[in-house]
Amino acid sequence: MNREALLLTLTAALLHASWNFAAKRAEGGGPSFVWGYAGASCVLWVPVTLFWSIWHPLHPAWSWLAAGFVSGMLHVAYGNLLQSGYSAGDMNLVYPLARGTGPALTVLVAVVVLRQPTTAEAVVGVALVVCGVLVISFGRRHPASPHRRRVGILYGVATGASIAAYTLWDAHAVTALGIPPLPYFTLGVAFQWLGLTPGVLLGRGRKALRPLLTRHRTQILVVATLSPLAYVLVLEALTLAPVSVVAPVRESSIVVGALLSWLVLREPHPARRLVGAAVVLAGVAALALG
Repeated sequence: MNREALLLTLTAALLHASWNFAAKRAEGGGPSFVWGYAGASCVLWVPVTLFWSIWHPLHPAWSWLAAGFVSGMLHVAYGNLLQSGYSAGDMNLVYPLARGTGPALTVLVAVVVLRQPTTAEAVVGVALVVCGVLVISFGRRHPASPHRRRVGILYGVATGASIAAYTLWDAHAVTALGIPPLPYFTLGVAFQWLGLTPGVLLGRGRKALRPLLTRHRTQILVVATLSPLAYVLVLEALTLAPVSVVAPVRESSIVVGALLSWLVLREPHPARRLVGAAVVLAGVAALALG
């Protein structure tokens, strides 16, 4: 794997785990929380994009709007599924399951459908990442009720499917369509915010919107800052390496997430979680060599 792409992806993974930890602390926020951090992302990153474009003259096309719209809608689905999963299940179940299912599906489609080239090291790396995720997610004993566990698994898998969908689309947008990552992200997050607005402002929870945004303002700011930064770094990595390699390496964030869920949230079974994290790291190492 390209060293620059590896560094970008690993940095994005650290940022990704950090903002997911903040999102977990806002459990129960649902679409209103997602709407809040998407709007804050627009406020923070639109000026950054405009400033960036001064030194990087753009030649936009109508296809940019279409690509950004598709990305925004896929991220609406992802954000709502993830936040609902955090409300329904434990972070140490939903997060690794989502982050493991996503790359597995991404690699499957990239190799089988898109015919992207792969190596033996890459195949081994993907297998290790998925196995590590399973070790973290599925133990013999789990503190959650059977129903809470089933719901957490369902949301984790559904979130993973949405991750695969937006990852493959993003790779197409920044490579085949040639859209620069930063303006592409900005368009996507703007459409994401617009797509969430009607449901949030017209829904039943609109009366509780202001208190929720006030209560979780710190988490909103953290997610609005770190999530876009991690996302843009991954988009840059996708211009340097195949999506079938970038997607699994990105899931090294599971290691950080596992540590945070144990050390800070005090979720149980740290030994199993650390073994799974070590397996994930071994998979990332194999992918880096591939």
